[in-house]
Amino acid sequence: MHLANIEEHSRQRSLFMKILLTQAVTVVFQPIVRLADGGIIGYEALSRGPEGSLNSPLELLKVAESEGRLWETELLFRKKALEKAANLAKDKLLFLNVDPNIMKDINFRKGFTKEYLLEYGISPKSVVFEITERTEIIDYIQFREILRHYTEQGYMIAIDDVGSGYSGLKTINEVRPNFMKIDMDLIRNVNMDPFKQSMVKALVDIANNAGIMLIAEGIETAEELKTIIKLGVTSAQGYFLQKPAAFFTELTDGIKDVIEQYNLMANNIKTYSKDYHYISDLIQDEQSFESNEECARIKEHFDTTPCSGVCIVEKNYPVGLIMRNTLNSQMAKQFGYALYAQKPVSIMMDRNPLIVDCYTPVYQVANSSLARTEENIYDDIIVTKGLRYAGIVPMRKLVEYTLNCEKNYARELNPLTFLPGNTIINRVIQDTLFYGGQQCIYYLDLDNFKIYNDVYGFENGDKIIKLTADILQRSVKGLFPYNSFVGHIGGDDFIFIVESNPDKYPSICQDIIANFDQQVLDFFGDKDKAQGFIEAEDRMGNKQQVGLTSVSIVGIYGELFKFNSPKVFAQKIANLKKEAKKVRGSFYIIRNTDAVLEC
Repeated sequence: MHLANIEEHSRQRSLFMKILLTQAVTVVFQPIVRLADGGIIGYEALSRGPEGSLNSPLELLKVAESEGRLWETELLFRKKALEKAANLAKDKLLFLNVDPNIMKDINFRKGFTKEYLLEYGISPKSVVFEITERTEIIDYIQFREILRHYTEQGYMIAIDDVGSGYSGLKTINEVRPNFMKIDMDLIRNVNMDPFKQSMVKALVDIANNAGIMLIAEGIETAEELKTIIKLGVTSAQGYFLQKPAAFFTELTDGIKDVIEQYNLMANNIKTYSKDYHYISDLIQDEQSFESNEECARIKEHFDTTPCSGVCIVEKNYPVGLIMRNTLNSQMAKQFGYALYAQKPVSIMMDRNPLIVDCYTPVYQVANSSLARTEENIYDDIIVTKGLRYAGIVPMRKLVEYTLNCEKNYARELNPLTFLPGNTIINRVIQDTLFYGGQQCIYYLDLDNFKIYNDVYGFENGDKIIKLTADILQRSVKGLFPYNSFVGHIGGDDFIFIVESNPDKYPSICQDIIANFDQQVLDFFGDKDKAQGFIEAEDRMGNKQQVGLTSVSIVGIYGELFKFNSPKVFAQKIANLKKEAKKVRGSFYIIRNTDAVLEC
């Protein structure tokens, strides 16, 4: 080893031993934010060495491993975090980073007894072990047993850095965590990268179907935040939301306002009103029973109320569900009442019911409900707030509500193309003008379409409108699957919105025009296709030659908030449309906001 390296190693070893001896570790906390309303779910404890010397926890752990003092260092991190978290609110979670190999250490098990946590007034149900895979998990069978040891005590599990390193699909499948944290490399500039958006959306779908809470790490810009809200990520942390601090902090009102605005933008596209539909709106019965309650008492409750099921709790944390039909079928058997009447309901309850947070969208709960086994598909859904029991929702009520939402939403779709109609379009345009970032609003209509209808009939005209809608959907959603919107104003007028780099805005027009010009020919006779025009009579009876149906597309991008109102924007884009339609054949014009406003 080179002399300089030896000296550096010796210096780091000396610093490390001093840190260990003096316990010179500080802990800061970064909030994990619920993106539905800006509420705090919990805090991640982040350990640091002294400023200027082994400050990074990774550097500290690296030296600790080389010195064979990894367990002592990890224990110091945990101890300092728990000491400082003694005043953590009971409805908040504490996320602790843990290497999977450390969890296997017998000392770790002894160091995390309930008695040890009680010293600091912290319940195991408030602790989330955040598995940070600095090393690969080799034996998953053994590791699952280790996790079971902790989960049976009430601890929850999170997988850190999903999408990076060892935290892949195999780990998710084997661990079946309560939380998944998306690696910050996937989040960085996600608003500009459709491929990253597709990966995040896939994780959203996995999390929703598996009942896992998804957390996006490393949010550093407003645009990243807006995009992950659009993609359906439920929680996040990062410097843009709140930097780590020495104490437990709440979000500022300014950041909460931003979250509310971005939710409105996302929800105006998806829903028929500005109010987002949360499962909390459907809570019917808030009564619950402790797990040691006798079955006879539960039966009495069912006999005197119309409820279909009740939640079973321990210290207000849901641990199971008992349905009316399950209890009655068991107690109706021969000797069933005598056998079960004095027994605790815990022996009969479902220990793995569907449990969702109160801010989970109704449509997500519906999807999760339908993904259950046939045996449990009609069971009630337990709703929590801050992991504590908030109420119960019968499956019947969920289905009724979902059907009503679908009916109301259908009223706002164009009946010909089933694209969002004017009510939704107006909300989306207003949101885009006021809150939009790097977005372009496009207006598209068909050229020479009235002549086509006169010659070929309105039925064929409708087919071309449907063709246009299909091409828009495929092109826009194909290139920008998650940061885009397509609507049908009516007749042969359409609107679409794309969020991306300005240099990509022309490509979407080129793709639409290429597809339209090729496919629209199928709706013309051979003679008209060969001539390249239609012969028709004007109102005076004079014959005229009119070009085949084509598309004109105009777009405006940039600082869209400079338009004083949607009405001003509509006037400016109408002027652009007139300019584009002067050109024969399909054509597009894209202008910057400043250039349009100067005209």
